[in-house]
Amino acid sequence: MKAATSVGANYGEANDAESKRDFRHKIGICRKESKESKYWLRLIAVSEPALRDAAATLWQEAKELNLIFGAIRRKCDDP
Repeated sequence: MKAATSVGANYGEANDAESKRDFRHKIGICRKESKESKYWLRLIAVSEPALRDAAATLWQEAKELNLIFGAIRRKCDDP
């Protein structure tokens, strides 16, 4: 729960960034937190078979967020 909600909180922080560098850093944190969410969801899927399908759906969403944040971060590097 903590990693998943941290993604949203850090995204809010990124939107209030004080500079482009600060924005890039905070988007990077969002990416790390979404990756952590994927890890915890994998553990849930393995340890709680009844939750496997729900965890798989959420894992896919976390993966998509991870890819989106990665693309945003790379875009910050463009001149």
